[in-house]
Amino acid sequence: MKWSLLVLVVLSTWNCSAASEAKIVKVLPHLLDAKGRNSLYPSLYERDAYQVHLREHPSEISGMRFDLQWKSGGRHQPLKLKIEVRGSKLDVGKIVTLETEVQPSRMFSKWSSLTVDKQKHQEIGEVTAWRATLWDGNEQIAEQESFLW
Repeated sequence: MKWSLLVLVVLSTWNCSAASEAKIVKVLPHLLDAKGRNSLYPSLYERDAYQVHLREHPSEISGMRFDLQWKSGGRHQPLKLKIEVRGSKLDVGKIVTLETEVQPSRMFSKWSSLTVDKQKHQEIGEVTAWRATLWDGNEQIAEQESFLW
């Protein structure tokens, strides 16, 4: 009985400390077709195959979307989610920034999207690197970047 109580206390303490950390869990850049789709069917394999198809047929691309999974770290006020992008058609050192205000979830992670329209996507070209950041006012509270950032 004492051991089970000790285990429960340790696990509950560990979960509370893990929940208080703001974090960008995942960033998924997707090309979009004329109908705003990143896949024709709800399957990861099909999504990846369709992304290859769109890369091979750039005339079918209508833009791009970054899907981000993030945690607020216990914050309750609106936060700002930013994506900075470097692209093949941009001058060296030039960065395109996208941002949106997001409402935090109390306990779990959330998904948010930032979309690049066709004109902006053509200006950027192929995305070569990105950095995603989560902001609480002027304080950066989480970051994730691509390998080449």
